Amino acid sequence: MKKKRLLVLSMATMLGAGGLAIGTPANQAFAENKINNLQKEQEKLQQERSGVDSQINSAGTEIEQLQNEQENVKAEIKRLDLAISDAQTKITEKNEQISKTKDEIAKLQEEIGILKERIEKRNELLKDRARSFQETGGAVSYIDVLMGAQSFSDFIDRVGAVATIMEADQSILKEHQADKDLLEEKQTTVEKELASLETMLADLQQLEKELNSQKGEKDKLMASLQEKEEQKHAEITDLEEQKEILAAQTAAVEKAIKLEKQRQEEAARKAAEAAAAAQQAAAKKNSSSSSSSGSTPPASGGGQQVSAPPVASGAFTRPSAGRLSSGFGPRWGTFHYGIDLAAQGSVPVVAAADGVVIRSYYSSSYGNAIFVAHSIDGVVYTTVYAHLSSRSVGSGAVVSKGQQLGYMGNTGQSYGQHLHFELHRGQWNASKSNAINPVGIVPL
Repeated sequence: MKKKRLLVLSMATMLGAGGLAIGTPANQAFAENKINNLQKEQEKLQQERSGVDSQINSAGTEIEQLQNEQENVKAEIKRLDLAISDAQTKITEKNEQISKTKDEIAKLQEEIGILKERIEKRNELLKDRARSFQETGGAVSYIDVLMGAQSFSDFIDRVGAVATIMEADQSILKEHQADKDLLEEKQTTVEKELASLETMLADLQQLEKELNSQKGEKDKLMASLQEKEEQKHAEITDLEEQKEILAAQTAAVEKAIKLEKQRQEEAARKAAEAAAAAQQAAAKKNSSSSSSSGSTPPASGGGQQVSAPPVASGAFTRPSAGRLSSGFGPRWGTFHYGIDLAAQGSVPVVAAADGVVIRSYYSSSYGNAIFVAHSIDGVVYTTVYAHLSSRSVGSGAVVSKGQQLGYMGNTGQSYGQHLHFELHRGQWNASKSNAINPVGIVPL
């Protein structure tokens, strides 16, 4: 059974990168907009999960239908097997009968040979008798025999002899005709019986051929139904994995909303403390000097590896070192929804931006994989890091840009060590409709 590539991706949503000074109406509106965007993404995820549940139920129903069809086909195959077995039994019987009939024909041929000899001898006798009649004038010879008697008793003897000869002639003719009739009757009977048996044998052989053909078609149908059932089971497996990813995305969104609110509250508290401190300093020193501070993302400790790329100053940073071995777009008859970065040795893989880990797990197709959700300037992004040799963060973890996630590897359906990196504008979905080319957005 050929294996289908498992659809495994992950994306969702997360919290914002830099902090904002809470206080001005514009900044408050922007902060509220970020939370609203996260909540909208959460609603989309719930709709996606509902849709996946519906697809799983639909696939389950189709599997039941396929199994029912298979049961019907199994019953039909069983019927055909019994019919083929019956035909084969009858063919064996007919072959045996034909064999016996041929033996009978062989014996009859011997009898026919004997009859032919007897007929031939009678023919010779009758020919001799006919020649005698021609030479002596036929019945006149019998009168000569009678008239040649020397005495009455001799005459009586001669009369009896003539009668016996005539009776013998009649008997020969009757036997001759009876043997000829018997020969023709036996020949006709045996020939008819043999022809009938051969016709029945031909019919049975044709029936067996047709039954075997029907069974072959049913076997093909059964194989097709079994393949479809396997495909549906694989589809359900894909959908179940999608459901798990969507659930993880929902959890990531909830955590992102909570973290964003906490960040805004912390920013507002610091802004208020800074304003109060400034007022107190002004009152004490009657000066205009004041100070304020803003919150910054936690420093990354994962970018300290020698081979890790330096953390860029923009919203995204390069996820790993290595050459771009495969780009975004059509590839090998399909579509490559990401880019591949290839390098040798122990190559760290880092978070491309601040975010929340949606899922960290092993996939049969993507190997060790990590999915991270990001919210950058009110826009939700999702990144995917696949084929890792190891993972150093778990699902639900909050990561900062440049923080190490694991090491580049060759796990899952991979051909050589590389990082498969995907960027989605918005949440992940099964069709990857939100996938975008990272080139030009992420420094490479």
